Amino acid sequence: MSEMLESKKSFGIKLIAVINGIAALLHLLFWIFAFTRLPSIASFDSIAEQMNLATTYGFGIADIIWSVPFLILGSIVLWKNKFIGWIGAQFANVLYWYSFIVIITRDLSADSLSPGTILFLPFALFSFWAAYYLWKVRVSFLHLKNSH
Repeated sequence: MSEMLESKKSFGIKLIAVINGIAALLHLLFWIFAFTRLPSIASFDSIAEQMNLATTYGFGIADIIWSVPFLILGSIVLWKNKFIGWIGAQFANVLYWYSFIVIITRDLSADSLSPGTILFLPFALFSFWAAYYLWKVRVSFLHLKNSH
């Protein structure tokens, strides 16, 4: 990367890239661990329990298919000051907001916090600042040459 591009990379972009990289790794490891420990859906007799477990599996699959790739883009490619990295980071932020509204609603309704909620809450909170910061510096990504 040229010195000019490297000098344009602010502390905020570096911080977002590092946090997104850590989050991508944690998401992947969390769901690999969860999938190896969760019972099969068919092991429950109650439709309500089956639906609850199916929802958990659904969140895991969606995280692996959507969140992890966007977090990787929002880490490695954002670090390189590429526009697609900016987009990936913003998509990851929006996914945090969406999934956390669902998760917090579920947990508060059950008067309990799940391990995933506790683990990923700091990342969800960070995503509000990250989205604001990325929006504030968007012009620097729109004007970079060779940004695709």
